[in-house]
Amino acid sequence: MTTNSRPAARKPSPSRIVVPLRTARRFYGHGMPNVNLNRLAGRLIVVEGADGSGRSTQIARIVAWLEGNGHATAQVGLKRSTLVSEELELAKKGNILSRATLSLFYATDFADQLENSILPALKAGFVVLADRYIYTLMARDLVRGMDMHWLQNLYGIALVPDAVFYLKVSPETLVQRNFAKDFALDYWESGMDLGLSRDMFDSFIRYQAMIAGQFHRLQTTYGFHIIDGDRPPDEISHELQKKTEAVLAAR
Repeated sequence: MTTNSRPAARKPSPSRIVVPLRTARRFYGHGMPNVNLNRLAGRLIVVEGADGSGRSTQIARIVAWLEGNGHATAQVGLKRSTLVSEELELAKKGNILSRATLSLFYATDFADQLENSILPALKAGFVVLADRYIYTLMARDLVRGMDMHWLQNLYGIALVPDAVFYLKVSPETLVQRNFAKDFALDYWESGMDLGLSRDMFDSFIRYQAMIAGQFHRLQTTYGFHIIDGDRPPDEISHELQKKTEAVLAAR
């Protein structure tokens, strides 16, 4: 006598929580003093891209996904330092900052956040999402004629991230997105201080093309991931989620 037996149906498995594994930490240069890199148990993930690239949307989605899977997160970004952010914003409104002064203002903003936000969060085991990092600052400065070696020394304090994703979007798409959002173009994001064109629209296109060129130059040195940002947001989110999960699993 034979009996037919069926294997028990599998229950749907819950979303897997990936616990970050510790990896060797290092700074790009001289680093910050009195920092024990072995105690930084978290992850640092950077999303780069111009205004209008979808950066904020994608970071918000990554944060929601991470927190939904049990990870504590922290977020940092340009001009968020409690030390100089207000002064930097006021100074930019006058459109009279020299290139060196603007560069040092942003470097101070970054250093303050690194010391007081990024490093403490990593020490506590958080996944830190950076809405831009030193690469945007370097690209802007390089376009304005600053020396590469000087910049590398200036940002030698920076911690090497676990992953960097650069959302590449064409200048023509960027200008349309910025107009749709703000009904205007930003003076600095249009490179008006460089005298590229009297027309802000034309200056924006030229400036963003120059920034994209510098990002490709930096990519050969720093090896970050270039993501096609002209695709639908859901496609980009899926790719970023897969890459982020791989970072957390240290694959």
